[in-house]
Amino acid sequence: MEQEGCGCGWYGVRNFLTKDEKIEILTEYKTKLSKEIKGIDERIKELQKNN
Repeated sequence: MEQEGCGCGWYGVRNFLTKDEKIEILTEYKTKLSKEIKGIDERIKELQKNN
């Protein structure tokens, strides 16, 4: 979900989100965390390989 903005410092962040918006935000967050975990696992393997 993209935030709107005009460059004036206010980016259209609302205080009350719909259920569907919350689900979308959490799903995107979960995807980002999964990618981060994958990167961490790859880095651990690299470090173990070099020992």
